Amino acid sequence: MILGTVKSTVVSTRKMPNLVGYKLLLIEPVYGNINQLIVAGDSIGAGIGEMVLVTTDTTTQYAIDRQAPIDAFIVGIVDAPPVEGK
Repeated sequence: MILGTVKSTVVSTRKMPNLVGYKLLLIEPVYGNINQLIVAGDSIGAGIGEMVLVTTDTTTQYAIDRQAPIDAFIVGIVDAPPVEGK
């Protein structure tokens, strides 16, 4: 799971039918290689600037309600950032 910040939305006027209904967001990971941005599907209503939890790889299919070609999906919105050492 990745902790990241929503940087922007990804606008796609044409996409596969299985992706219709999912908002696509650009996520910047908080820890690790911050140069790597992730495009993640969202159905819980995360917005720009919010810190989110993102599941990736094969576990993503457990988080979505239908088969879709998504390899990163937002599964939570973080209320407060983690405190180092606690």
